[in-house]
Order: sequence, then C-alpha cells, then structure tokens
Amino acid sequence: MSDTIASLRRKIGTAGDLQSVVRTMKAVAASSITQYERAVTALDDYYRTVQLGLVACMRGMEPPRASAPAQRREPGVIAAVVFGSDQGLVGQFNDLMADFVVKTLGVLPGQKTVWAVGERIQSRLTETNLPLGKSFILPNSIGAITPLVGQILIEVETLREKGEDAQVYLFHNQPKLGSVYTPVSQRLMPLDDVWRNDLATMHWPTHQLPQVMNDKEATLLALVREYLFVSLFRACAESLASENASRLSAMQRAEKNIDELLEDLNRSFHRLRQSGIDEELFDVVSGFEALTKSQ
Repeated sequence: MSDTIASLRRKIGTAGDLQSVVRTMKAVAASSITQYERAVTALDDYYRTVQLGLVACMRGMEPPRASAPAQRREPGVIAAVVFGSDQGLVGQFNDLMADFVVKTLGVLPGQKTVWAVGERIQSRLTETNLPLGKSFILPNSIGAITPLVGQILIEVETLREKGEDAQVYLFHNQPKLGSVYTPVSQRLMPLDDVWRNDLATMHWPTHQLPQVMNDKEATLLALVREYLFVSLFRACAESLASENASRLSAMQRAEKNIDELLEDLNRSFHRLRQSGIDEELFDVVSGFEALTKSQ
C-alpha cells in the first residue's frame, strides 16, 4: 500500500512540475502574440500606403505594348519561401503548412526549390518530394525580422543575377478571427504585367488625382524596394503571430488535460490514503479487542 501511495505522490509531483512549465509557456505565448499582432496591424496600413504610392507612380505611364505572340518559353525556376517554426508544441502548425505548399506548388509548372524558414518546417518538408534549397533561422523577436528579410532579398537578387526566369512565392500562416490561423500564399516576383494589373484594380481613397513630385523613376524604385521588404516582413510577422496563437491553444489544451489528470491522481491518492488509515484503525481496534479478551 505504501509503495502505491509513494508512486502516486511522485506522479502528482511530476504533473505539478509539468503544469508549471505549461503555464509559463502559455504566458510567454500570450505576451508574444500581442507584439506580433500589433506589428501586423501597423504593417497592414504601411503596406497599403506603399501600394497606393506604386499606383500613383504608375498612373500616367504607358502600358506595355502588345507584341506578337512569341515562342513559348520553358517555365523558369520557382523559389518558394516557406515560413514555419523553430520550436515544437505548436499542434499541426507545420504539418498544415507543408501540405499546403505541396498542393499549391504541385499545379505550377517549372523547376521548384523550397527555402525553409525554421528548423521544424524544414524537417517536415524533407518528407515531401520538393527539393530543399536555402534554409534560414526563424527570428525570435520583431527586431530580428529585418536581418532575415535582408538575407532573403540577397538570395532573391542572386537568383535573378544568374539570368534565370525566376518566380518567388511566399507561404506562411495568417491569423484569422474565429480560428487560430490559415495557410496563405503570395506571388512576390516577378513584378510583371500581372502585378501591375493587380495594382491597377486598387481604388484610390480620394477624388483627387495623385501626383508624384520630383523624379518619378527614383520614387518608383524606392517604393518597389519598400514593397518587397514589407511583403517579406509582414509574412514573417503574421507567421510568428500564428505560431504563438497555435502554441497558446496547444498549451490551453495541455493545461486542461493536466488539471484533469491531477484531479484523478489526487482522488486516487486520497482514496488509497484513507484506505490505509482505515486498515490501520481496524488493526488497532482488533488488537485492543484481543488484549481485552485476554485480560
């Protein structure tokens, strides 16, 4: 009986320690979500501002002349930048993203290469038939996102300098109301007619026509650089916000399971302890009765 009680006592202590760890991780995830969500909100406004600036620069420019149908070129290289996680305890965060990447890239023609941001998503992508290329370390704070964006842009420029007809896609999880997150993709490059047509569909917020002061070409190049930067920055920030939301949800489920486990262990412990006390009392009563009869 004592061994069973001791075993339950050790299990209760282990579950209590695990509960403390889960609550700490839950608090860290909850605090991290706030800073990433604020960054995402600010980036949404800035991203729209950059897009409107591009619309203003392109307004009045001559559209590309329609040329005769040329020979169909071979599909170029598709570089997919996939944002995942570096740590575990995030539920199906990386699994859903890997499945989404495989499904999306499967319908696109051309040679494909995957650039993984995060060790967990990289190990998950190795289980697919997609060839892995560059790998990047996932930032652990808002301030660390900028160096990562610089590294990715350098690799994109290196790909373009090779003379390859490269396309760059971004894959990341995006926070959503009513659910934790959802996987999304964005075509980042090339900045071709399709990209210009998408910008042309944007509605100008006022009735006054925009004007670009000074050098329009220099302004356009600066806005294009900002567009590439903020697109990557926003994708990373949204992925980090989704990761922490997924971890918070996983920790809440774990905390609930640990509470139920502790309740069952404590109930069993008290039942066995009471049973042991009852047996000891019966032994005392039996010994007293035997002693009384002998006297």
